[in-house]
Amino acid sequence: MLLCIDTGNTNTVFSIWDGTEFIGTWRASTEHQRTADQYYVWLSTLMEAQGLKNVVIDEVVIASTVPRVVFNLRVLCDRFFNCRPLVVGKPECLLPQTPRVEEGVRPGPDRLANAAGAFDRHGGNVVVVDFGTATNFDVVADDGAYVGGVIAPGVNLSLEALHAGAAALPHVDITQPEKVIGTNTVDCIQSGVFWGYTGLIEGLTARIKKEYGSPMKVIGTGGLAPLFAQGDVIFDTIEDDLTMHGLTVIHRFNKEHT
Repeated sequence: MLLCIDTGNTNTVFSIWDGTEFIGTWRASTEHQRTADQYYVWLSTLMEAQGLKNVVIDEVVIASTVPRVVFNLRVLCDRFFNCRPLVVGKPECLLPQTPRVEEGVRPGPDRLANAAGAFDRHGGNVVVVDFGTATNFDVVADDGAYVGGVIAPGVNLSLEALHAGAAALPHVDITQPEKVIGTNTVDCIQSGVFWGYTGLIEGLTARIKKEYGSPMKVIGTGGLAPLFAQGDVIFDTIEDDLTMHGLTVIHRFNKEHT
């Protein structure tokens, strides 16, 4: 079976794809010093707990925005799964459509996976809003090519910066407040972050659509996407597994063309 690994700056997600669906998904904090042995013990323990002890992993595809992590993931694949992983963004990894960006620019592997996954499920003319350490807006053309986007500070990153930079302000959890006008410090911060990011998403997607010049679907993905879907109708759909699905699409494309 295929193991998909998406390594972001904050978390790393492992999902097992059986050719039809994901049968197991687990998340760990991203730590570049974590060894291949530690990855294997952690993953095999969780697989066994979910009744997947006898599942044989023989193929792996990786998207990583943290280059220092890839070496140990390669060792994991070689030592325990006896395979060479397909690493998105490397020259040997083929893409369904070549990105159309400035010469010399290498889009992040997660953005390439989002483009592949969005096009496979929805066709082209799509904006993917991906909530991670950064909030990424990925623009997918009518032929499935990644053609650029926007990078904004992530929600949790903004909260941490506010707490670190303003001594009198507490650290708060992000949630949708009952009112825009807060009557205490926590409510004020939550309102600023929640409705501020709602406005950011609405404003940027509107500007992207205007500049692009065609009707576009807006897809939300990443951990906080469901939270912001509560505010206003700013997404056409929410897909938690869009990046992982894109990895299966890229892996399939490489098997068919190599």
